[in-house]
Parts: sequence; structure tokens; C-alpha cells
Amino acid sequence: MRATYHRHILEFKRPSGTSRGVLHTKETWFITIYKDGKQGIGECGILRSLSIDDRADYEEKLQWTCAHIHLGVAKLWEALLEFPSIQFGVEMAFKSLASNDPYVLHPSLFTAHKDAISINGLIWMGAKDFMKSQINEKLAAGFHCIKLKIGAIDFEEEIALLAYIRSQFSKEVIEIRVDANGAFAVDDALDKLRRLSIFDLHSIEQPIRQGQIVAMQQLCSNTPLPIALDEELIGVFHTADKEALLTRIRPHYIILKPSLIGGYRGTNEWIAIAERLGIGWWITSALESNIGLNAIAQFTYTLASPMPQGLGTGGLYTNNIESPLYIDQGALYYNTTKQWESTIPSS
Repeated sequence: MRATYHRHILEFKRPSGTSRGVLHTKETWFITIYKDGKQGIGECGILRSLSIDDRADYEEKLQWTCAHIHLGVAKLWEALLEFPSIQFGVEMAFKSLASNDPYVLHPSLFTAHKDAISINGLIWMGAKDFMKSQINEKLAAGFHCIKLKIGAIDFEEEIALLAYIRSQFSKEVIEIRVDANGAFAVDDALDKLRRLSIFDLHSIEQPIRQGQIVAMQQLCSNTPLPIALDEELIGVFHTADKEALLTRIRPHYIILKPSLIGGYRGTNEWIAIAERLGIGWWITSALESNIGLNAIAQFTYTLASPMPQGLGTGGLYTNNIESPLYIDQGALYYNTTKQWESTIPSS
């Protein structure tokens, strides 16, 4: 058994705005395992400035992982505790290697093209007119759940956008989620949540910056709008610490990005704790290529969550890996008649 890795730079079709700035490219890494004439591929989907493993020794750790691939997935996962994106890449690559089809990691009705995954339509931050045009596109495309990233433009303009949507569609027709990415100040966060709550929103993700545990707990206790933790979960490695965090804050939901929280195993740990505490959850991709998105989607389907998931990022790039994944009427499908791109690009 041997393994190799290489880097690929994904290029956005159009600049994508978040509260941390505008994204033009996205770096990702692929790890490939070879054994007995077969190969398995996994994606280490690091998000610079957000991933806890955005470290100077990241590539060195990839080299170490490939040199020690013989240890197997369980031992490597433990050894890579502080590198969750590599943990997930390793899990993915071993599942790919063990499969008869290296891209069917979790066989199901989804991979047989007999069922789909309901997803939310993502609205990127930008000028009001740009965001309004995205909203109209998603609604015309048949989405019944949309997610708006807020916190980058004037709050009054964001309020006006939400008012526009609700003037056209009730909560029974369109579910609205918003994601502040930690943009609100602690001092006025509760007031902003009160103002947002009149629009019958499903939830708000990470209203204040992560790490402010007391303030977040107080928000969750007093909010008129359900709060979902997202960035708050990053860098919490041990099961006891995960339980302590959720027990203390008591959010309404948690949002799980496998590339940021330790892959399948890390995600399953968070879900088990959340369900014991009566906390809801859903899964979201983290701007991976179609390799990572495919692994996340197949895994997500096996969990049988009835909620729309955050898996609509496959069409963001000009140089993504061609895959059988496609979106229709607000749902993600796997087309068994379409082949994967034969060569994974490197750069």
C-alpha cells in the first residue's frame, strides 16, 4: 500500500462574498491510496482562515500521512486529531479504495438515482441588487429553502431583502435560513435577532463570533429566533469537550461540516451528543470540490435527516471535477448514467 497527495486550486465562477471577505479561489488537496491494482481518492478540504488545521505544517502533515498510510484509517484518525480535513480525506480515500466503484462510498437509493437529498439554495453576500437577483434565481429554480449570508452589507438593506422575500412568499412556501458567520457584535446581537424574527426565519447560524461562550449561551436562552452553531464547533476535538460545549450553550441546532470537524467519525460524535440533548442538526459542505461533496452527500443520505441540507456548492467553480451530481427543483441527485472525470486535475 502506498499513498500520494497533490494540490488543486478551485476557481470561482464569480467572486463569492462572505463576512470575512470575497473569495476568488479555493485551495484543496487530494490524497490517493494505491493497493493491489486499485486506488481510492479522498479530498482534504482545508478552508484557509477558518479551518483549525490552517497551519504552516499542513503539507508536512500530508507527507507524513502518506508515509504512514499503512497504519490504517483508525490509527491515522487518532494521529491526525488536530488536522480534521486530513482526517476526512483519509476516511474518504480508504472508503473509496474498499469500494467496487471508487466514487460510490455509501451505496443507497441516492447513489442508485432512485432518491434525492433536499437542499437549501445558497445566497452569497453582495450588493442588494445582486443578492435580490440570486434570490429570484433560486426561487425560479424550485428551491423551497434558501440560506442568506448576512453581515457584510448594511443591516437595513438585509432587512429590506428579507421583507421582499416575505412579501412574495410565506414561511409555508419558502423556508429562510440566515448565516451571520459571527458578524454581529455582542452588544446589539439580541436586538438584531428580535428584528430578524418578524420574518418567520427558520434559524440564524453563528450570530456572534465563536469563542464567546457566555455571550452565546445568553443569546440562546433569550433569542426569539432559533440559533445554530457552526464555527463554534471548529477545534473542539475531544468527545467530553463537545458534550460540555453543547450542554453549556444549548443551541437549537448545530451545523456539521465534515471537513472542519473530523470527517465521518467527528460528525457522528457531534450528532450523537446533539440528539441526547434534544438539539437538531444538519450537514453542510465547506466549498469542497465534487470529490468531497460526493462523499458528504452520500454519507448525509444514509443519516435520513428530513431537513434540507447544505449541499448546493458543486456548481460554484469553473474547474471542478465533472461528476454525476446535479441539482433539480431544490434537490441533489446522483445520475448513474454520467461518468466521473477520468483524470483529477492538479495544480
